[in-house]
Amino acid sequence: MSRILVIESSARQQGSVSRELAQQFIANWQAAHPADQVQVRDLAAEPVPHLDATLLGGWMTPSEQQNDAEKAALARSNQLTDELLAADVLVLAAPMYNFAIPSTLKAWLDHVLRAGVTFKYTETGPQGLLTGKRAFVLTARGGIYAGSALDHQEPYLRQALAFIGIHDVQFIHAEGLNLGAEFSEKGLAKAKAKLAEVA
Repeated sequence: MSRILVIESSARQQGSVSRELAQQFIANWQAAHPADQVQVRDLAAEPVPHLDATLLGGWMTPSEQQNDAEKAALARSNQLTDELLAADVLVLAAPMYNFAIPSTLKAWLDHVLRAGVTFKYTETGPQGLLTGKRAFVLTARGGIYAGSALDHQEPYLRQALAFIGIHDVQFIHAEGLNLGAEFSEKGLAKAKAKLAEVA
């Protein structure tokens, strides 16, 4: 049995293509692996705070010296990190906002990219600690950006995931969604066809 962690980050609950792709992923995966456990964390419905001095204090201050706010921030970060540590497969559903990822997803990453927990510093440089996991990134984009200099989603997420040891990453892009019906239908169909091959 494997654990699947799905991170939703679209600001929209209705009409979101990235959410639609995530739901198809879950349905396909559960059909192929009915014993697997799927957990969904919705960063729009339950946003996590952005990195601030309180969270840094929770990480860096000895427990006996932490104030209540720092203790709460550390507990939240621990919960998010524990969910990631327990997962065998990570699914990030991310629309493209202004050429990059939603700020809510960046905030989640800031909570879980933690020295000594998901990566460590060594004499030869940083080393990821989450080896052996797989990741799927499902994106929704108004234009066509894959492989271009304007795509700051895929390079950033590849680097962030590799930094913590996740190198088996597959991107599935639904592109051209705002370029008219023909491009939109073609882009969505292409993404769904790739999803059908995943499980």
